[in-house]
Amino acid sequence: MTLYIDDAAARRLLRLPDLLAGMRHVLADLSAGRVLQPLRTVMEIPGEQGLLFIKPALMQGALATKLITLMPGNAARGLPTLLATIVLMDPATGQPLAVMDGTWITALRTAAVSAVAADALSPPGPKIVAMLGSGALARSHAIALRAVRPVTELRIWSRNPANVARCAAEVGGIACATGEEATRGADIVCTVTNASEPVLRGAWLKAGAFVAAVGAPRPNWRELDDAAMANILVVDSRESAEHESGDVILSGAKAGVEIGEILGGTKPAPAAGATVVFKSLGQAVEDACAARLVYDAAIAEQR
Repeated sequence: MTLYIDDAAARRLLRLPDLLAGMRHVLADLSAGRVLQPLRTVMEIPGEQGLLFIKPALMQGALATKLITLMPGNAARGLPTLLATIVLMDPATGQPLAVMDGTWITALRTAAVSAVAADALSPPGPKIVAMLGSGALARSHAIALRAVRPVTELRIWSRNPANVARCAAEVGGIACATGEEATRGADIVCTVTNASEPVLRGAWLKAGAFVAAVGAPRPNWRELDDAAMANILVVDSRESAEHESGDVILSGAKAGVEIGEILGGTKPAPAAGATVVFKSLGQAVEDACAARLVYDAAIAEQR
């Protein structure tokens, strides 16, 4: 029987410690060639200035496809700008195992990947975090980063002051009036916006900062300016970064080492004290892994 797992069930079943461990494992597998994953297909939705992404992946124990929409107008409707559905199948038979609401799964696994990268690429100890963006990903990143580092201050900025105030109240953060105010002196900076033009300038970054660049998933969109992109660049997938990331393509930055190579021990991490940008495009195998964790938890709950 094919399970249907709604958003409430996904939130209950997906446990962050398991997800962090899963992301470390599959990112290493992706870089080692143990995952089958084509580049995602993207279709424009002109009337809404939206996008539909289709993302299949095959990993050990899971075959999955995610359909995800990016609808900028949803913020005004009181809906998430990112909505997703994941179909999980048996990799041996192709039989559908579950259809699940992937909205929370996407938000938490995206944040978990940023947290895994921050854990690998930033020194231990208390951190000041700047969140450029005040939507669902800002909230999930606040949760995930606190799981890997003590956060002494969490600063929130976006273009909408009302959203900033609401997000800051929900995550125990500080509302900032500008992106520069949020970024100056921050140890970790997360760009989680729908921007198509840079919102983060390299001149604002503290030496040795870690940047998780999460938004701008299209070749002509950017969140970071050239100065920010001139720092050491680590990517989730070299192929994806070279074909899909406007931050990489338009700046002329070289898509360097993959985070999975560092996690797998085949490439060294950047030197201590370096300013590092981690460009995350959201890999389909991350969704397959997260969906499998949710499915296994649902089956265990039924027993």
